[in-house]
Amino acid sequence: MPIRLFRIDDRLIHGQVVVGWAQALGLQLIVLVDDAVAEADWERELYAVAVPRGIELRFETVAGAVAHFADYGRVAREGMLVTRDVATMGALQSQIAGIAAVHIGGLHYGLGRAQKLRYVFLDADDETRLRALAAHGVAVTAQDLPTARAVALEDILDGRGGE
Repeated sequence: MPIRLFRIDDRLIHGQVVVGWAQALGLQLIVLVDDAVAEADWERELYAVAVPRGIELRFETVAGAVAHFADYGRVAREGMLVTRDVATMGALQSQIAGIAAVHIGGLHYGLGRAQKLRYVFLDADDETRLRALAAHGVAVTAQDLPTARAVALEDILDGRGGE
């Protein structure tokens, strides 16, 4: 399966995603799954500018990602699938078999969110959804860069990131 990395990051595509992950891991495909972005020409153009030549960028709604997921397995390129939030990743996992691991790259401060790690703020719904992913056998970790230590879900929820 060419989707090698499933990432939750509220900034979607930025330097850490492109340079820190995609280029460092030799990924050639980024699938950005966000219903609003997939429908907004100006947002797609904005995100496309951040992706260097040699990395294909696809924009999908949740329904589109589910419908096209098998197609990603038929291409020779390895890639990453990124969502803005835990709810979207949960919706994908409930409809796509084979998501074995998800990592949180950055969920930043927002109303009702509590800081768990330097770069992870969660609300009660996020925590419930992350636990549901884990209950379905998905290994959930937080890791901002490939060189950083991955933090396990229970340590995230307890705010024990070792930072």
